Amino acid sequence: LATAKGDGEMDRGLRDRFLVLWRAYFGEAELPLTFYYTDAGGRGETPRPGSGHECVLASLAKARHGRPLQLDVESVGCWGGKRYLGFSQAISPTFEHFLSCGIPGQLEGERYKRSPELVREYVRHAPAFRAPARTIVFKRWDILEEDDPPEVVIFFARPDVLSGLFTLANFDEASLHAVVAPFGAGCGSIVAYPAVERQTERPRAILGMFDVSARPYVPADTLSFAVPIEKFSRMIAGAPESFLTTPSWDAVRQRLHGSGGGAS
Repeated sequence: LATAKGDGEMDRGLRDRFLVLWRAYFGEAELPLTFYYTDAGGRGETPRPGSGHECVLASLAKARHGRPLQLDVESVGCWGGKRYLGFSQAISPTFEHFLSCGIPGQLEGERYKRSPELVREYVRHAPAFRAPARTIVFKRWDILEEDDPPEVVIFFARPDVLSGLFTLANFDEASLHAVVAPFGAGCGSIVAYPAVERQTERPRAILGMFDVSARPYVPADTLSFAVPIEKFSRMIAGAPESFLTTPSWDAVRQRLHGSGGGAS
């Protein structure tokens, strides 16, 4: 299943097929975002953060409601966001203490890892990611245009929707690990990790938004599910012959219709 008509062009047929399938099997559940990198300007709103920390997830709220967002290194107000969006490779010299036990009298630690040594080991194994262009554009799936080439599709979803996405991601896979949940920041789980997966022979989907620091920026019952476009295209191709057509899914679908599911 083709994902594009040519370089830098969206396959409108794929866009429309997904929308039909989504409404049929997932009802009014929130539509996904996409992202892609580009050096071209004018693709979305580019906010300029004020003083202090500002989480990328806070900015994405507008994109989830249909307002395209275009970020560059200057519009990301969090040093972790700059790193996980690929705009910087720098790591704070106190990062191993920030993520673990802190420094008494100087730095409060997040206590996400037991010790600075564990943090250093984690960083050593974490995949490196560099932005391939000057900006990243976040755009909701239904407003993609022909010159928008999505690289990753990002769902913000409740458990029933995640169940469907997870199972569909495994439909054409023999592996037990077609979906993975690597440790990392919230923005890393929706950008850096799936972007790195695109470079592999068989890209996996990333289940995320477990980052405690990012949780206040998404609804309480929501996690993320980020899918490289190559795998997403296979998921759409397989959907009509999958479990989505069975009474088992219909029971879940009926519950989705009763719970709503738009962005909040």
